[in-house]
Amino acid sequence: ATTAVMVTRDSLLNVCMDAKHHKTEPGPEGQLYGQCVLWKDNACCTANTSMEAHQDQSYLYNFNWDHCGAMPEKCKRHFIQDTCLYECSPNLGPWIDQADTSWRKERIRDVPLCQEDCEQWWEDCQDAVTCKVNWHKGWNWTTGTNQCPKGAMCQKFKFVFPTAAALCEQIWSGSYRYTSHHRGSGRCIQMWFDPAQGNPNIAVAQYYA
Repeated sequence: ATTAVMVTRDSLLNVCMDAKHHKTEPGPEGQLYGQCVLWKDNACCTANTSMEAHQDQSYLYNFNWDHCGAMPEKCKRHFIQDTCLYECSPNLGPWIDQADTSWRKERIRDVPLCQEDCEQWWEDCQDAVTCKVNWHKGWNWTTGTNQCPKGAMCQKFKFVFPTAAALCEQIWSGSYRYTSHHRGSGRCIQMWFDPAQGNPNIAVAQYYA
């Protein structure tokens, strides 16, 4: 039984999900761009994907951050980091779930985010403006990029997402879970870390696997 448990556990560690832009398996990517550089030693994303993660209207998903006017840079960097984590991290195995969409077979669900990462995201985005709670679905795509659905009102994030937990848990339909765990606790995934200190999310994936 122990061997079977080990095999299952190992299959949750150092893996890439089966999704639109992910590599089939993680490996070094020397040329990762910008905020995605944290994962260059071992990544599920290519250099191209990392470059596109920083574009306002990237071909990754044709998603427009500025659907209710320009998103402030200090807020946008969290969405770029969120994209880098999603596309590049090989440490999300314990939270990979089946997805029944045309563009991906797997997604992440309930990834335990460190409290600081979630709070800072909310703090920096509270005055940004959006018209939707769940950004995964319900947009008007007739122009080829996401626009607010008819009748949806643009409001500041702090009214759409009254708490940091609401933002992290609702915006990508449950991909993240707000936790009271702190960075460095080994119990939560960090969107941000210092690569010189190594990747703290490896130990977190091991703990949950």
